[in-house]
Amino acid sequence: MIDESVVALSRLQFALTALYHFLFVPLTLGLSWMLAIMEAVYVMTGREIWKRMTQFWGVLFGINFAMGVATGVTMEFQFGTNWAYYSHYVGDIFGTPLAIEGLMAFFLEATFIGLFFFGWDKLSRVKHLVVTFLLALATNLSALWILIANAWMQNPVGSEFNLDTMRMEVTSFSEVLFNPVAQSKFVHTVSAGYVLGAMFVLSISAWYLLKGRNVEFAKRSMTVAASFGLAASLSVVVLGDESGYTVSENQKMKLAAIEAMWETEPAPASFTAFGFPDVAERKTHLAIHIPWVMGIIGTRSLDTVMPGINDLVADAERRIGSGILAYRAMQALRSNGDDVQARAAFESHKGDLGYALLLKKFIDDPSMATPTDIRNAADSTIPNVPVLFWSFRLMVACGLWFIALFAYSFWLSARRELDRHRWYLKAALWSLPLPWLAAELGWIVAEHGRQPWAIEGVLPTALGVSSVSAAQVATSLIGFVLFYTALAVVDAMLMLKYARKGPDGLGMWPAALPSTGASHA
Repeated sequence: MIDESVVALSRLQFALTALYHFLFVPLTLGLSWMLAIMEAVYVMTGREIWKRMTQFWGVLFGINFAMGVATGVTMEFQFGTNWAYYSHYVGDIFGTPLAIEGLMAFFLEATFIGLFFFGWDKLSRVKHLVVTFLLALATNLSALWILIANAWMQNPVGSEFNLDTMRMEVTSFSEVLFNPVAQSKFVHTVSAGYVLGAMFVLSISAWYLLKGRNVEFAKRSMTVAASFGLAASLSVVVLGDESGYTVSENQKMKLAAIEAMWETEPAPASFTAFGFPDVAERKTHLAIHIPWVMGIIGTRSLDTVMPGINDLVADAERRIGSGILAYRAMQALRSNGDDVQARAAFESHKGDLGYALLLKKFIDDPSMATPTDIRNAADSTIPNVPVLFWSFRLMVACGLWFIALFAYSFWLSARRELDRHRWYLKAALWSLPLPWLAAELGWIVAEHGRQPWAIEGVLPTALGVSSVSAAQVATSLIGFVLFYTALAVVDAMLMLKYARKGPDGLGMWPAALPSTGASHA
């Protein structure tokens, strides 16, 4: 039987390291393009203030980038230490995009970030601008390969189970590469990163204006952040709709759990704006529904039905039964590879083999499962509904706030009134943590919503762990918590130190910069 404590501790460790790593990734994605925009203005206008802006925000970018690399490396090592069977079972597929990402991260990004910081006096303006754009492009391409790997976990296309090797293997790398889930996840994730980068610049600049420091620097930075942030926040909504549509196509249980939709509704399904999901009773108390909205978002039609949780559980029972037939045929073929009937049975039911593996949590031999075991396994396909329900709604609430704040910032910028309303500056400052909260909530929805699957419909999470003891995982978990806490303290101290110093404190130009924005040495 599976040791649930090992599974729980391994999941907790990976979740903590992934969530911590994702504190740095979106800021890298967003701030890199902000640097490119600012330097482009410098090259076009020749105004020194734009160069100094690029350099100052580049300092904070560099601190964040270094922390992102350090936390990302340790996170990937866990595939070998805590998830050895997962790595064995799907490594041929999952490892390829990770290897390409590693090459991009450690060669392209490392090269361009070095040129960015040390090339100001060695490269012409245009050449340095090209480097900055290539740095931004490299960071985004690095994220692309990570998301291609992750999307395959959500929608395992271009692969099949090899009975001889007992592993999943690639049948079409182009299908893995152009996975529709990867496309929607990539554009949605990077757009969220752009929002975070814009809010980072907007909030810190608002603090300077509240303190009456670096006024011209801050107003120009806020203008860029308002424009970039408004476009990005609107994009997140549009691209989030696309992401929701791909979920409805490939992960119907996840979408039903996000909506706490226990029963299948007539098409088009309503959107539950508010309510209290009750897992025990399988109903949502005090639900407030908005007609048609979920059906249109999830199916892009008025007549396509979205199945509820109970119907999806019933479908899982059917697939578990089919998977048992595949499992029995597989066992027969391992004893006698020439068994024609077993071969035909396996080919007919192999698409549901992963569902039979869900039974491993309840019984050692899935072929001996009882109806009770099958019902329990089918019920285990329901993720944590309250967590998904509230995480999604808090994320959406943050997104709506970002649109409102950036739109108002853009309006104030157009009227040259960014520094005239202290309440607005305080709102911008105190909004700084919200994009991180929204990004982490989005990651929880995406990854926690996939449970109980490590690979959707293929490999249950519980089967992917290494053959280690709970004490060993607990020891490494404590080590990671201590190490990452120390990194968090160092990162926070460095960020606060350089943000408080500001461009004037770093000697980039005099504190009293003329309002005309004239060139300075």
